[in-house]
Amino acid sequence: MSEKPLNVAVIVGSVREGRVAPVIANWLVRQAERRDDVAIDLIDLVEARLPGELRGHFGGDKPAEVTALRPRLAAADAFVVVVPEYNRGYPGALKTMIDSYHAEWQAKPVGFVCYGGMSSGLRAVEQLRLVFAELHAVTVRDSVAFQSPWTMFDADGNWPADSSGCDAAAKMMLDELVWYARALRDAKTVRPYAS
Repeated sequence: MSEKPLNVAVIVGSVREGRVAPVIANWLVRQAERRDDVAIDLIDLVEARLPGELRGHFGGDKPAEVTALRPRLAAADAFVVVVPEYNRGYPGALKTMIDSYHAEWQAKPVGFVCYGGMSSGLRAVEQLRLVFAELHAVTVRDSVAFQSPWTMFDADGNWPADSSGCDAAAKMMLDELVWYARALRDAKTVRPYAS
């Protein structure tokens, strides 16, 4: 008997004009669609149109855009954040989005696909690990990291031009994410998570 696929929310964490994040997120979605153990919900922060700042007090009323996204995050068994590195950190819009929710992250795994210049976005991921730990989420060890992804288009505009290494990295990260998602989901059915 096969298990029901896990709901994985892929969050496109950049809202800048000219961003490469959607290209990378769509590549990841194609990787995930090869699997029968996950179902993907692609959440693009541009489309979500969340406020640029936190409004409403903790636990109180939130703007309609925040409330509208809540069921999708709550339904997720796991998350993958597609994140660029900006000046050794991650985008402010992503931080505002993360901080707009609390229980939706708890006792769920988070994986990362990052990109940037020399560090390939890994410094942004290191900071996000601390943020998600504070929200009681569990980050998986292996990430997928792209150095200068804007140079990885082939002559026909396809991305990435050579996908062998990154396909393997995506499989490893998704394997870990699925393992943690199942383990945490099973644990929560036995004993509710105490935050």
